[in-house]
Parts: sequence; structure tokens; C-alpha cells
Amino acid sequence: MLRLTVVASVLAAGPAFAAGDYPFFSLYNTDLIVLMAFLCFLGILVYFKVPAKVSDLLDSRSVGIQSELDEARRLREEALALHASFERRQAEVKDDAARIVEKAKADAQLAADQAKAEIEASITRRLKAASDQIASAEANALREVRDRAVSVAIAAAGDVLAKQMDAERNDALVQKAIGEVQTRLH
Repeated sequence: MLRLTVVASVLAAGPAFAAGDYPFFSLYNTDLIVLMAFLCFLGILVYFKVPAKVSDLLDSRSVGIQSELDEARRLREEALALHASFERRQAEVKDDAARIVEKAKADAQLAADQAKAEIEASITRRLKAASDQIASAEANALREVRDRAVSVAIAAAGDVLAKQMDAERNDALVQKAIGEVQTRLH
């Protein structure tokens, strides 16, 4: 019965009834009521093993955070390694591009030198061919002029001789002229 009275008085003694100037161990003292409610609350928490559950929850959360940190650290290291790999590859590509450009410049210079040499050789060949053609044309022209002069001279000489000569002399001179022409032409 005493227990029932204590429980009823605890339930009936709320903060509204506890207001006033009462001794500490009185059910009308609010400080004692709050202390008893707090201790009951703590007892309920301990009875239902809430601190162990909260501790387990915090430990599992701590393990999860630690695993996430480890994963982030690993990913960061992979990213740094990948970044370094890309930088090395970029440097290699840049070097390759520089070598290709230098080779292309050298090839272009070589091709230009070869083309220049071929053009100079072609010009030299054409000049020589033109000189040969000019010399041949000059020789042909001189030969034609000489042949024409000889023909005119022979015709003129024939006319002069025909007027001055008789038949005997004429035959002798013609034979002599034919002999000279043959020696000069051959």
C-alpha cells in the first residue's frame, strides 16, 4: 500500500502542485520531482539498453565514415596517379609533335632543294638545246647563203664566160669550174 501511495503521490504531484516553499524531500518540491523524473527516465533508458544501442550506432557510423575516408583516400591516390600519367603522356605527345614538325620541315627543305636542283638542271638542258638549235640554224643559214652565192657566182661566171668564150674555151672552163665546185662542196 505504501508503494501505491508513493506511485499515486508521484503521479499526482506535478509541477503545479509542487510550487511553493517546501523542504527538499517533500513531494511538493519541484526540484525533487524533476530529479526523480530524470532518474526514472535514465532508468528506462538503461533498462531498454539505449546507451548500448546508441554506442553501437555511433560505432557503426564511425566505421562507415572511416571506410568512406579510406575509399576517398584511395580514389585521391588513383586520381593523382592518373593525373601524373596524363601529364607524362601529354609531354610525350608534345615531344612527338615537335619531332614530327622538325622532320616535316627537314623533308620540306630537302624537297625544295631537290626541286631547285631539278629546275636548274632543266634550265641548263633547255639553254643547251636552244644553243644547239641556234648553232644549227646559223650553220644551215650559212650553208644556204654559201650555196646560193656559189650558184649565183656560177651563173654569173657562166654568163660572162658565155659572152666572152668560144666553144673550146667554154668546155675547158666549165670542166675546171665543176672540179673546183666538187672539191669545195665535199
